[in-house]
Amino acid sequence: MSSDLAIDVCGVTKKFGTRTVVNNLAMQVRAGEIYGFLGPNGSGKTTFLRMLCGLLTPDGGSGQCLGLDFRRDSAEIKKRVGYMTQRFSFYEDLTIVENLDFIARLYGMAGRKAAVQKSLERLGMVERRRQLAGTLSGGWKQRLALAACLIHEPKLLLLDEPTAGVDPKARRDFWEELHHLAAEGLTVLITTHYMDEAARCHRLAYIAYGNLLASGTVEEVVRAGRLTTWEVMGDNLWALADKIRGLPGVEQVVAFGTTLHVSGRDAETLAASVAPFRANAHRWTQIEPGLEDVFISLMETAKDNFV
Repeated sequence: MSSDLAIDVCGVTKKFGTRTVVNNLAMQVRAGEIYGFLGPNGSGKTTFLRMLCGLLTPDGGSGQCLGLDFRRDSAEIKKRVGYMTQRFSFYEDLTIVENLDFIARLYGMAGRKAAVQKSLERLGMVERRRQLAGTLSGGWKQRLALAACLIHEPKLLLLDEPTAGVDPKARRDFWEELHHLAAEGLTVLITTHYMDEAARCHRLAYIAYGNLLASGTVEEVVRAGRLTTWEVMGDNLWALADKIRGLPGVEQVVAFGTTLHVSGRDAETLAASVAPFRANAHRWTQIEPGLEDVFISLMETAKDNFV
């Protein structure tokens, strides 16, 4: 394993019964990198995270996490990883400071009081330290969860849809903190459904139904999608959408605000199919496809493994 890789695994596989939920997955994440992990619900993202930190045993695969064998040394890896689950998993009838102290006890930390105070200060929770966790808003619950992940000073954060259900300002503040942590050398692997968050990652991967379909920087993923996209403006766009949806070369017709995005991977066939409609009152402009265009295309072409 290269010394600059925090995660370097290949062939990672997990089955539940006859269903393969993670299929021969490979991933390399550099130290100090924010790596986005995207895909539809049920695609295997959470299962993969749980295998990385030793909560699930993989059926196949090899490699290292933080320089340790991710299968053989799972107990040691747990001590060096902060894992933030999708659901708020703290005691709602305990205060913020009591929850953090409890987490510090679980890790058997020396100097617990100082560690808790440092976490409170870092996430701006000193004034709320006596507030019951159950009375916190979504954004403050998120801060508590992140503070708990960081209290034992991990080298890797595994964050499973951490910003779901929080307001835009809380999401922005959360991402500013993540980039600050990454600048200090902490590695972050984060799952998200938000395209603006995906664009904030240094690199990303897209998984659908257990299979890795794309990886790289945002620019590399968009380029690899090989989509041609037309933006359409004008009145009665839904009527137009009904007419062109399903035509040869037209793989997706998606509303984006007051416009339509019409996309396909066969540029010539797509152009021929929409040519008769470009003479009407609508304004057609060929644009660079966005990350969301590419991910919708990947999702629609992926085969569901729920069998």
